[in-house]
Amino acid sequence: MRPDVVTFWHGPLDALRLTCLRSQVAAGHKVTVYSFEPLADLPDGVGNAEAEAILPHSFSERLRSPQPDGSWRDWTILQFSDFFRMRLMAEKAGLWLDADVLLLKPVEIDPAKPYFAWERPRQLGNSVLYLPPSDPIVTAFENLMKQDELTPDWLALRHRLTFKLRQLRGGSNRLSDIRVAIFGPAALTALARRSNELQHALPKQSFYAVHAEPKLFFEPSDYSALLADPAIIGLHISPKGRGGQRPVPGSLYAWATEKFGK
Repeated sequence: MRPDVVTFWHGPLDALRLTCLRSQVAAGHKVTVYSFEPLADLPDGVGNAEAEAILPHSFSERLRSPQPDGSWRDWTILQFSDFFRMRLMAEKAGLWLDADVLLLKPVEIDPAKPYFAWERPRQLGNSVLYLPPSDPIVTAFENLMKQDELTPDWLALRHRLTFKLRQLRGGSNRLSDIRVAIFGPAALTALARRSNELQHALPKQSFYAVHAEPKLFFEPSDYSALLADPAIIGLHISPKGRGGQRPVPGSLYAWATEKFGK
C-alpha cells in the first residue's frame, strides 16, 4: 500500500524542506503538513492541517515552560514532534516523514506491520515511521501522555541515574531537560526491542545513507552511486542549519533542487 505522508512543522519552512516535500509529492504520495499557524507557499499537492486537533499546543508546556513571549524554548519542538508523530499513528493518519526526507521512490507499506529503519548500528531512526494504531509502541506513548510527569517506564538505567542526580542537586524535575532526544529514536528503539519488533527494521541504507554525513548532500561530490543504489528509498538530510543556504553547484542538493523544481 502506498500510504499518505504526514508531518508536523512549527515556524517557516526553508528551501530544503520545500524541496523534500516536493519530492514526496513527486513519488506519488498525498502529503499533509500539520501546523499551529497556516503555512504559506506550500508546494502544489501539499496540504496543511490544524495541529491542535492532533495534540494541543498546551502539551508543549509539559515538556518545558515557554519563553516570556510565549515562543518555544530550545528543543521543545523536537520533543513535541516525537509525541506528535505517535498521536498521528494512533489516529491512523499515515506514514510519518520528517520534512527533510528527500524521497527518491515511492514508499510501500503493509498497514498491519511497523515501518522504520536503522539510523545507526544499535538505534532506530524515527524520521521515517509508520505504526499500526494498536501497536504496543503507540499504546506505550498514549499511556505515557496520561501521566502528570512524562517519565517513561522504558527509560534506560543511565538516564534514570542522570535524572535522579539532577533532582538531588536541585536541578530540573522535568525528564525532558536531561537529553534532547529522550522521547525520540532511543525511545523507539527501546520499545521496539521490548515488543519484539526490531525484526521489521529496514537497513540503514534505506533512508539514512547521508544522515550522519550531511557534506555528502550539501557539498560537491560524485553522488551517482547514491542515486543508483536500489536499497535507497529516500534520504534523511539532517541539514544542521544549512536548510536555507543556496545549493552548491555539483552537490546532491543542487541535483535535488533541479529535479524537484519550485
